[in-house]
Amino acid sequence: MYRIRDEWGEFLVRLARKAIENYLREGREIKPPEETPKELWEKMGVFVTLNRRNAPPQMALRGCIGFPMPVYPLVKATIKAAIYAAVDDPRFPPVRESELDDMIIEVSVLTPPELIEGPPEERPGKIKVGRDGLIVEKGIYSGLLLPQVPIEWGWDEEEFLAQTCWKAGLPPDCWLEKSTKVYKFTAEIFEEEKPGGPVRRKGLVGGG
Repeated sequence: MYRIRDEWGEFLVRLARKAIENYLREGREIKPPEETPKELWEKMGVFVTLNRRNAPPQMALRGCIGFPMPVYPLVKATIKAAIYAAVDDPRFPPVRESELDDMIIEVSVLTPPELIEGPPEERPGKIKVGRDGLIVEKGIYSGLLLPQVPIEWGWDEEEFLAQTCWKAGLPPDCWLEKSTKVYKFTAEIFEEEKPGGPVRRKGLVGGG
């Protein structure tokens, strides 16, 4: 059963676009709309992803930032994540307003991360590509990959773990170490079919 209704997902995606547009034009964060459904005031984790239209998956990403833990009400977290994805992702220069006409906006609403218990070598069998996202933590290092990422790149579970370690700035086999913590989570994903166009719920191949 979905936590986020389709109409709420559409609301969040449109809100993310409006937040980016407003920030690029006026340099300030918008307030949550008065018509925000009360359910979206619950604290939830969320990521906003910006993708270039018609680009292959390996070249499409233009920004992705969010909050893995439920620290803000979902409506506020979406506004903040959208702005950060547009102007604060260290991998990319800030988005220009002219780019928005060729950009697909995607919002992923996360479940709280769950620690994967047991021997490290059993971790691949406790995750599922197409369903789970991953967080790897060791010391001061931390990395997160959303559930859609291994689908886009064709990774299996072990490669997904290795790439999440790499995202954290750690050796790719660090998931085999007991001192490394690995968390999994799921996400409900909503994206525009075209820039500013209809919003659809995004299913993942192999998801469950």
